[in-house]
Amino acid sequence: MANDLKVQDIIVREAQYQLKNALVLGNLVSRVHEGEFASDIDGWKKGDKVRVKRPENFIPGEGATLSVAEAEEATMDVVVDTQLNKGLSFTSKELTLFLSGPKGARRIGEEKIKPLMHAFANRIDSDLAGLYRHVPNYVGTPGLTIDAYPDYLKGTERLNELAVPMDARYGLLSPADDAGLKGAFNNYHDATVARNALQKAKLPMLDGSDVYMSQNVKTHVVGVATGTPLVQGAGQAVTYAASKASYTQTLNTDGWTNSTTGILRGGDVFTIAGVYAVNPVDGDVLPFLRQFVVRADADSGASTGPAALTISPPIITSGPYKTVSAAPADNAPITVLGTGGTGYRQPMIFHKDAFHLAVVPMEMPEGAAFKARINEDGISVRVVSGYGITDDISTWRFDVLYGVTPVRPNLAVRLNGTA
Repeated sequence: MANDLKVQDIIVREAQYQLKNALVLGNLVSRVHEGEFASDIDGWKKGDKVRVKRPENFIPGEGATLSVAEAEEATMDVVVDTQLNKGLSFTSKELTLFLSGPKGARRIGEEKIKPLMHAFANRIDSDLAGLYRHVPNYVGTPGLTIDAYPDYLKGTERLNELAVPMDARYGLLSPADDAGLKGAFNNYHDATVARNALQKAKLPMLDGSDVYMSQNVKTHVVGVATGTPLVQGAGQAVTYAASKASYTQTLNTDGWTNSTTGILRGGDVFTIAGVYAVNPVDGDVLPFLRQFVVRADADSGASTGPAALTISPPIITSGPYKTVSAAPADNAPITVLGTGGTGYRQPMIFHKDAFHLAVVPMEMPEGAAFKARINEDGISVRVVSGYGITDDISTWRFDVLYGVTPVRPNLAVRLNGTA
């Protein structure tokens, strides 16, 4: 067809536009490393991951004698590992009659491309919302709806206590929390009609954070969490040098119900008696217990109900990367947040740098007769078309390649309502 190239350009631009406007959480998180997946100056591809440097902490010295910081550089991987794809089919008649001119493009965009890209955006936002599993900080009472301004302030208060930067903060609420909080702002009204998904999801700014609603807020089901759990053995602190690669450690515990599969699940949060949080800037002890997140499902053993838990943050008791007031004592009681086997929604307040989304432009296949790709504002969509001579149908394949990473989950807090 004479207008194939024009049709191709119309379709890929419409797809990229619809995907960008349908994202909510994807438009709120860090995107700074996307370009690093491109070829280097020698043309070599960098694979499906790039290394990102963890921020360094320093404690200033006092007096005339120079205090020299020891190098403690650490990195983590930002991985691109998800490829979304879907095909749309058009007959030559449809391409001839409906895609010639702006009106035809709008019709195909509304009927076919828009719902497809909204499905892509929903999946990306859902994957980002699932990163709550890496966030150790949690305020409120699990199961209660955020329905008052003080409920929300508990989250910003915790971020302030933990010295999280006050710029670029965002709140992400479930539909129930959104409805509950809007009841406290019933005089708020926005008469704007033509808005994208990000604008439609927005509530008024609260305590320095932009607040949005998303149906993708996850429900976390707590592990079995039965027994009388205790720390098994004193002296389980680690150094930053030993834990910086994964920012995790193993904590030995016992006292759980014997021989139980899933005694805790990845994403569970707990505290240890006597182990308090500290200000990450100056190391001062804060008036609340340090919360730890379980990073992998754990089972309990026989006899004394032992369980080796992979936790974050690691228990570091000194130096610029200190995370706790003191190492836990032997037999210190452990308290799991929430009731075992119960599901709780996981709204969050987070700084932009807590999570990362990388959308990488895909290669253009050599054998494709028609192909197009557009990359604008960090959102890339590829469209490749093929033709079936038997049924006179052109199939257009849409692809998006991306990855989500919890780069600094300590810059986020999960929150529920308060009694």
